[in-house]
This record gives sequence, structure tokens and C-alpha cells, in this order.
Amino acid sequence: MQRVTSSLAPDLSLSRIAFGLWRLTDWNYAPSESVRLFEQMLDLGVTTFDLADIYGDYRCEQAFGAALKHNPQLRERMEIVSKCSIRLAGEMSGARINHYDTSAAHVRSAVETSLRDMGIEQMDLLLLHRPDPLMDADALALVLEQLVAEGKVKHLGVSNFLPHQTDLLQSRLSIPLAVNQIEVSLLYSQPMFDGQLDYCQQHKLLPMAWSPFAGGRLFTGNDEDALRVQAELRRVCESRGLAPEVGAMQLALAWLLKHPSDMVPVLGSGNPERLVAALAALEMELDREAWFELLRAGRGRDVD
Repeated sequence: MQRVTSSLAPDLSLSRIAFGLWRLTDWNYAPSESVRLFEQMLDLGVTTFDLADIYGDYRCEQAFGAALKHNPQLRERMEIVSKCSIRLAGEMSGARINHYDTSAAHVRSAVETSLRDMGIEQMDLLLLHRPDPLMDADALALVLEQLVAEGKVKHLGVSNFLPHQTDLLQSRLSIPLAVNQIEVSLLYSQPMFDGQLDYCQQHKLLPMAWSPFAGGRLFTGNDEDALRVQAELRRVCESRGLAPEVGAMQLALAWLLKHPSDMVPVLGSGNPERLVAALAALEMELDREAWFELLRAGRGRDVD
């Protein structure tokens, strides 16, 4: 499996494709079943596991921790990514309304709760899940640096931050932000044009791409944009002799992987066969014109 390494944090290395666990509790796996799935991914070289405190109504990290407790040796083969700053209304959070919270007290509490739920002493990468309009950059930077100094967090990053929001937080930190996890797909190519991926390349942040299949719309959506992309993916699959049910998935990933930013797509399927098929995208070649044909399908127009 190919890997990407951060030049800002040379000891931060991610697998070229990450395993997203936002649906872990939906799969209803026993801990032993999760262990088997995790072992399959690790054996294939998928070592970066992506979580967040809110996933599964605050229960995914507990389920993940139950699997690690079943086989603690797996931890040494993983990079564990988690996120905080979103608070969902409800009994689990004690919040009366969905909101963002980057206060020092909440970030510390969220990190310590995540570590406890997962049964680990340190997460490899902490991302701030969403930018907070009430973010106090000085106070936030202070608690983030404390968490790193205490060994609870190894590396820092953001998620869904625009360049100016990243700049603000970085201006208060002595530790580099190494990652920005953003939405990117054939049906959402905006970050390739609005400066987000340019910023990542300029400042050497590794981009992680969430929802690389547009939440499944690439394959099952019935809106005009989705149907246009599906037709193009079928055409390319036919021209390459690819089975459409897996070829479309591989092409959508290969399209992202060709971008020079070293993007790390986050895949969230609990089906091992589907994940194995997806990894074939790492060996798939798209020439420049083929890449732009897919871009045209996604945007619904040629470039000017």
C-alpha cells in the first residue's frame, strides 16, 4: 500500500486510503467481527482509521475501543484519527441545540473522553471537526499544545476549515497543523477551484477527502448531476472492460488520487470485498484528458 508522509510532521504517515468508521455502529458487528475486519484492512495496508467523537451518536469510538480491547495488538499497526468540536443536541452530549464548541474546556473533555472510550493513551491525529465562529484562537491553541505536551495527542489538524480559518489558528500555534479533512468528490470538485486544495499544497497540509462517493450519489443518486456522472462512469468502464459495479468506484477514487495534493480518500464501507475492490484504484491510470472528461461530467460543463 502506498503511503503519504507530512513534511510538516515527518513522523506522521498515513495510508494512501483511510478507513472511515462513521458507520461502525450501523454494521452491528460483535467486537470479534470488527477485529477480523480491522485485521483485513491492516493486512492490505490500510492503516489509517478515521473516527470522531460524535459518530454513531457518540457510540462509534466505544465500539472501536471494544474491538481494540478484544485484540490490543492491533493498536500498534494503526494511525488513529479522531475529531471534536461538534456538539449534537441530546442526552449523550447534554446540549440543547446542535452547535460548535472549540472552547478549551470542551476540547480537553472531548479528547479525554475519546481516549477513554477507545481505550488508548494517545491519538495519532486530532482534527477540529468544523470551524467555530466563536473560536478563541489563543485559548484553543493553548489547550491543543497542552494536549500534545501531555502525550494525549501526537499531531494536529483541522476539518472543513477554509484557508483563512486555518491561517488564524496556525498563527497562534507553535505546532504545525498537518492535515485538513474536506469534502471532495466527482460531484463536489469545488475545493479544486476555490483555493482549498491550492492552500494545502502551498502550506504542505495533507488533505483527507471525506464522502469521496458523494454519500453514494455517484452510484445510486437520481438527480441530474448524479445521473450524468453515472452515465460517464458506465461509458469509461465499458471502454476499459471494467465491471461497472466495481469499476465506477475505482474510477471515482483514481480521479481523486491523481490530484497532486496527495489526497487521502476516506472510505466508509463495512463490506471487505467492496473495500478490496476499491483498493485497485491505486493501480489505475487516468491520463489528463480522461481526468478532464470525468471532471466535465461532474461539473456539467467543459472548462473555459
